[in-house]
Amino acid sequence: MTCGMSSATAFSPWLRMDRASRGRPAIRLTCLALVATLSAEDLQACAKFSRSWSRAHVATPLVMPSQEFMRSLDTFPLEYGEIIRAHELVYGDNPFASAAIAPDDLRRACELQAKSHLVHLREAFIESGGRPRDIADLVTTSAPAFTLLLRNVARLISVSTDDRSEVTRAGARAVGIPEELVADMLNLERQPGIAATDPSRLFPEYLAAVEQLARAVDTWRAATS
Repeated sequence: MTCGMSSATAFSPWLRMDRASRGRPAIRLTCLALVATLSAEDLQACAKFSRSWSRAHVATPLVMPSQEFMRSLDTFPLEYGEIIRAHELVYGDNPFASAAIAPDDLRRACELQAKSHLVHLREAFIESGGRPRDIADLVTTSAPAFTLLLRNVARLISVSTDDRSEVTRAGARAVGIPEELVADMLNLERQPGIAATDPSRLFPEYLAAVEQLARAVDTWRAATS
């Protein structure tokens, strides 16, 4: 392998879990390896480690040239921004010392995510035929995406805490979403099989919240300029 690895970082939620939780089969350590160059031969060399990584609960690493990563920050501001925000250096020098996500890129990505979620909710509700069980499933399965949206919005106001619930609530406050709904959606995210309320009854307020979120992010630049 001749790619010349300059750094390796770990960036998955695995890092913030206790030792017992890290052993769960569904939880894998995720890594980013930045290299000078990357050829087909380098990929072939990496492929030889696939099975051993899987046995060690390590996800297939994201391997890419350093320059490609830096020039893609505007394309993947949410994904790469999260790597920059919450990583641990495993090898080499800090590759993110000069990395910065432009606020406009972050806002645009949040808008795309929010409006895509809104389109999905409307379409899925129609497909449910109005059946309460199907609506409940829709609300439950989409709860993690909704709370993630709120956490991404929180990054627009530079919330720095690692407390997942607090970041979610901070994002909700920033766009005027009711605290009670956020608490219900967080509960569904944590324990989808044990709901404190009937998820289908949350749908009207949930839909209104996503509409409010989409509007807020759409006008964020004008509101903060």
